Amino acid sequence: MKSGSNLERVLASGAFAVTGELGPPKNSDPDIVRQKARILKGNVDAVNITDCQTAIVRMSSIGAGLIAQSEGVEPVIQMTCRDRNRIGMQSDLLAASAMGLKNLLCLTGDHQKFGNHPGSKGVFDMDSIQMLGMVRDMRDGKKFQCGEEIKGPEPRFLLGAAANPFAHPFEFRAVRLGKKVANGADFIQTQIIYN
Repeated sequence: MKSGSNLERVLASGAFAVTGELGPPKNSDPDIVRQKARILKGNVDAVNITDCQTAIVRMSSIGAGLIAQSEGVEPVIQMTCRDRNRIGMQSDLLAASAMGLKNLLCLTGDHQKFGNHPGSKGVFDMDSIQMLGMVRDMRDGKKFQCGEEIKGPEPRFLLGAAANPFAHPFEFRAVRLGKKVANGADFIQTQIIYN
């Protein structure tokens, strides 16, 4: 087992995994997260905790993930490349792992011009494919992206990636997905599909 998470066990068993999504609030009220988590509890195998989705400032996915976890819901924290460089990402991942979070969905992130701070600067130090490789190397190789050894417990995440089968150009979708798998994606989530 890579992380020991419930989601990992469900996927390893071959069962159909069901996840929900919990968008953190645009404030610091933990009760909003608790209420949403209680609605999802018992109905899903894990819950995606978004990371400032649509480039709008919200409670962090790590903070909201911890609150959801305290309600008995297993979080899949999302992390985007838009707001952090590789130093910040690795630091946040060490903290998330230390606090018992076990699932991570790596995303490039929506461009900031579409959010509530369109004048902010996007970081995009790397994309989601590169982030997957970095986190895989932290987990499996016990090393930071710079090559330095992690001395002590390494972060143990089940690594996820996203795929949008409807995005253009269609020919590129399979190639991009293959790169995500090659860089360490343990599971793939798509946009919702009805057919």
